[in-house]
Amino acid sequence: MPGSDPKADLCRYLLAAREALLWKLEGLSEYDIRRPLTPTGTNLLGLIKHLAGVELGYFGATFGRPSAEPQPWFDDDAEPNADMWATAAESREHIVGLYHRAWAHSDATIDALPLDALGRVPHWPDDRSEVTLHRILVHVIAETHRHAGHADVVRELIDGAAGLRKDNDNLAAGDQAWWENQRSRLERVAQEAGRPGQPPTTHESVIVVDHDQ
Repeated sequence: MPGSDPKADLCRYLLAAREALLWKLEGLSEYDIRRPLTPTGTNLLGLIKHLAGVELGYFGATFGRPSAEPQPWFDDDAEPNADMWATAAESREHIVGLYHRAWAHSDATIDALPLDALGRVPHWPDDRSEVTLHRILVHVIAETHRHAGHADVVRELIDGAAGLRKDNDNLAAGDQAWWENQRSRLERVAQEAGRPGQPPTTHESVIVVDHDQ
């Protein structure tokens, strides 16, 4: 497409996901950003800590550009899942600062290399461990947006705050009463659909939102 810059397009999608994740911390207490809201312990600050390590690895050692940033949760003697939660000694400022430094390291790699530059992911199977910068950009974008979706749900469970980003929530217009009614409506439809031998009899509208805004 005339005027399209593939690398710039990929970087825009990566930055959008990064910023969305950090926005989900705004206005929350130290307790709330660490609260495990799922049976597997998903929490906001842990998602950011995890993604800092993701970027440092995939845009660092993969392309022979390792970061000097300490990541003790990846040591051989670290406990499982240590990168998915922040200890009481790891402050919000420390984890967010780590993520910003990971961005800078990643962006330097992206700026320095062409999209067809070759690297190697040592923990991937041998038949696909050789990668290009383009493939790693797509991989990290996909993972970051996936975890941004996790953060959307966790934040809504904490205090009801929802939306795509600060300047565009990308939600259907409606006040609290409208959303409560909508949730009740969906619950009724789910119960009806779940009754054996009883096909749904109502025709529900579908809200379509464009996330590429």
